[in-house]
Amino acid sequence: MDLIKFVQNEFVTKNDLPEFAAGDTITVYYEIKEGNKTRTQFFRGVVIQKRGSGSSETFTIRKMSGTVGVERIFPINLPSIQKIEINKTGKVRRARIFYFRGLTGKKARIKERRN
Repeated sequence: MDLIKFVQNEFVTKNDLPEFAAGDTITVYYEIKEGNKTRTQFFRGVVIQKRGSGSSETFTIRKMSGTVGVERIFPINLPSIQKIEINKTGKVRRARIFYFRGLTGKKARIKERRN
């Protein structure tokens, strides 16, 4: 087990990303390769969960696209992530807010944490 951690610490490049938690609204800018062209696309939504540790850590973001909920899972050290902006810091009581999937309308609001 220590060998795996050693290899991850030595050879996996770390992205320097801001600290965020479940309930935060963030925008992830990532690069998409189409043929020989690359373009930057962004995904803005609420962080539902962060899971894993070290280089295998991932986070899930949920956004509403019209009336359809769209979730996307990003590895924390995905090379194509350019930057992450924190738009709002949310005030939630748990680390994984899966109940958020079932909420609609005004119930789906998350209170903002003022710093």
